[in-house]
Amino acid sequence: MTDYPVRILVLCTGNSCRSQMAEGFLRSLGNDQVEVHSAGLAPTELNPRAVVVMAEAGIDISGHTSKALDGFLYQEFDYVITVCANAAANCPFFPGGGVRLHWPFDDPAEFRGSDEEIMAGFRRVRDEIKARVERWLRTVA
Repeated sequence: MTDYPVRILVLCTGNSCRSQMAEGFLRSLGNDQVEVHSAGLAPTELNPRAVVVMAEAGIDISGHTSKALDGFLYQEFDYVITVCANAAANCPFFPGGGVRLHWPFDDPAEFRGSDEEIMAGFRRVRDEIKARVERWLRTVA
């Protein structure tokens, strides 16, 4: 990594699940080498199931809030990572530059079934996000 924290913005549609989980893993695994923010194109609220599955992984995101992309448009980022197709297609140009990456993950908020089945889906997506973050951090280290 560099002598300064790598600035990362993770984008999703609602900033309620995937981008929040990615932010949590990037903060936890990137230590002081990264400065991470997440935002949504149409922010909603933090999904309580995302909080639960991240706590199971030892990461507390209960204090996170859904934030609008507008608050980040004129900031500089080294990387802008989209985690859903909608954000990838509608992500605006960032005047501050930065490398754009797209990491598509299923939306756990859309899962249907029993509570047990839905939670299993959240855990699967959480684990996929963690694996992707770990791989990526090794490439920028």
